[in-house]
Amino acid sequence: MDLLNLGAQLLSQKLGLNVDTETVKNALSSLLGDGSGTIDFAGLAGRMASSGELGTVLNSWLGDGSNASISADSILDVLGRGDVADFANTLGTNTETAAGGLADVLPQLMDKASSGGNLLESVGGLGGLMGAAKSFLR
Repeated sequence: MDLLNLGAQLLSQKLGLNVDTETVKNALSSLLGDGSGTIDFAGLAGRMASSGELGTVLNSWLGDGSNASISADSILDVLGRGDVADFANTLGTNTETAAGGLADVLPQLMDKASSGGNLLESVGGLGGLMGAAKSFLR
């Protein structure tokens, strides 16, 4: 199963949405997508890495151990309140509820994306990830 589908299913379940899966997939792709129908995990990791306080959280998601939690407020900071509000509006829920659902689902998705080191390899290892993070600071 691709991770966009998995994310849509997990969000639908978590939020108790009465919205078709395709709508959830499109909203998730719009919020986190890379423009080609997949989630831009490297971009998300870069944004998180550029925030000193979320670096530890990110490391737990990329590692093989348990995933550290992230707050809904941190999701709003990383993704942008306006973008999360647009996402929530598409799904027929409020911004805080959507941010809470994303806070529950994103660690699982990032963990699956990084299984076996694939995510770090796709951005050129830890150095590439830090380079991506620096690009968000410009």
